[in-house]
Amino acid sequence: MINKKNKDYYIYIIRCEDNSLYTGITTDLERRMKEHLERGKRGAKYTSSHIAKEMEIAWKTNNKKKASKLEYHIKTLKKFEKEEIIKHPKKLEQLLSNKIEYKEYLHIKIKS
Repeated sequence: MINKKNKDYYIYIIRCEDNSLYTGITTDLERRMKEHLERGKRGAKYTSSHIAKEMEIAWKTNNKKKASKLEYHIKTLKKFEKEEIIKHPKKLEQLLSNKIEYKEYLHIKIKS
């Protein structure tokens, strides 16, 4: 049996120049933001047509399935709800309490 090394997975929200929000998942926040900013083949389709400006907020977990679950549920939120969790990260727990176990995710502070 192969012993896999635990990876950290990050779920993040990026603000674009048109003030839209993009939610994604990665194992490397710095590399992924660079890919979005470069708008090349490695970036997301969304950020190739909506210019990425800055990463607003991120969460970390060491479980890919849980990371994907959080990404999915954030993507289903309305824009005003995403804005609320950017301003007040603990609101994520209130908005998604019946869908995720909030304690499984570590809020990551993003440098401004």
